[in-house]
Amino acid sequence: MSRIGKSPVALPSGVECQIGSGSIAIKGPLGQLVQTHPHYVAVEQANGQLQVKVVEDSIRANAMSGTLRALLANMVVGVSKGFERKLNLVGVGYRAQAQGDKVNLSLGFSHPVEHKMPAGIKVETPTQTEIVLKGIDKQVLGQVAADIRGYRPPEPYKGKGVRYSDEVVVIKETKKK
Repeated sequence: MSRIGKSPVALPSGVECQIGSGSIAIKGPLGQLVQTHPHYVAVEQANGQLQVKVVEDSIRANAMSGTLRALLANMVVGVSKGFERKLNLVGVGYRAQAQGDKVNLSLGFSHPVEHKMPAGIKVETPTQTEIVLKGIDKQVLGQVAADIRGYRPPEPYKGKGVRYSDEVVVIKETKKK
């Protein structure tokens, strides 16, 4: 069994887990998340902890045990604390404005870009060049951040574009004569 799959996931107070056949539902103060799992991996709940067990001995079951344990840990953190991604807009005239469940982006195109947020994701713009995304599902949150970044990824010569707040863009030197 994988090393990550062996370690248990602690359930903090206020977080409940319901294990069904083929799915796990974790409910907390911020919401509820459901994850399906294959038949060759089982999840057991005891003493306020979740333990992932391998049912059949195979490479796939071993790999899936670690993956499922990581997904469960992310679900527990999501329903108890939530996740947050920050994006920065770098460039002259690049702006963002949140309007309800949409964010309007001015990224140097001839038209404004409007991105609609999926259910469960909240968007804020503290300044015109900052976007803060919040949600309980880490996978959906990361995909929304990647979609927004994909409109104008940072270019390597001036660094203009949409980037994650912790992203380091290596600037290339221009060609010399």
